[in-house]
Amino acid sequence: MIKLDYFYLVLGAMLLIVAAMTATDKSNPKRYTTALFWAMYAAIYLAGEAMPHVIAGAIMVAMALVAGFGGVSHGKPQVPPEQERRASAARLGNKLLIPALTIPVVTLIGSTLFKDVEFGGIPVLEQQHLTLVSLGCGALLAVIGACWLTRSTPLQGMRESRRMIDAISWAVVLPHLLAVLGLLFAQAGVGKAVAFLTTSYIPMESQLVAVAVYCIGMALFTVIMGNGFAAFPVMAAGVGIPVLIGVFGANPAVIAAIGMFSAYCGTLMTPMAANFNIIPAALLELPDKYGVIKAQIPTALGILAANIVLLYFLMHQ
Repeated sequence: MIKLDYFYLVLGAMLLIVAAMTATDKSNPKRYTTALFWAMYAAIYLAGEAMPHVIAGAIMVAMALVAGFGGVSHGKPQVPPEQERRASAARLGNKLLIPALTIPVVTLIGSTLFKDVEFGGIPVLEQQHLTLVSLGCGALLAVIGACWLTRSTPLQGMRESRRMIDAISWAVVLPHLLAVLGLLFAQAGVGKAVAFLTTSYIPMESQLVAVAVYCIGMALFTVIMGNGFAAFPVMAAGVGIPVLIGVFGANPAVIAAIGMFSAYCGTLMTPMAANFNIIPAALLELPDKYGVIKAQIPTALGILAANIVLLYFLMHQ
């Protein structure tokens, strides 16, 4: 059976190689602390299941300290000359899209056609994480296809991986950290605290006020946590269920749909949503790393205001 854990090991091995490459790169002014950062992150993937929770938590705190004190920098990965890369791109043309398209195609095939495929009575793909396992298979096949298509070696693939990781820097870890933060908020009962504060200090007798608090709260918590999925249970438990549904009798489906849309407005306005806002700016080498966010803020605020109006008029539909 192909299990999700196998891909964690692959990711850990890749991060370990990145750490080794970084440690030997004399062009990086902070190569040792940067290599330490990626080595610690690799340890989470390689031994996270067997590691005591306290040790895993200490590693994450240590990573935050290294990054927070500016210990993560970038060097000059070995890449082919620009002229050679342009010539290769011109030769391959649209064929360069094949590896990228391999990932969604294999993911779709694996999660549908291979869903019930068994070998000796054992499923070929781990059923509990079918989509993620299919995604991992697609990514590996895409790497193989890219090496074959470009006539490059896996080592060059690792160099390119390191170049991308250097460009993104510590923001690579943000989705991982924010997922943990969402779990901590849920376990700590933040939703109940939000419910107490909002009902105690905000006049929730007004339907319009309750709707505005719910939508704006969704956006603000997403700005803080960088993830709409993490913000949703907090505001749903704090305002959506007890006030909008319990008091005003709102339609749960409408509350959920427009609530998540409001959370996505927060995604457009926060550097914590590194996948959407910081990573593209780094990969495109924009002069202002917050340029994407600044361009999106007017749109986000306009959509948020529209969501408040829509929820107010549609919540009983």
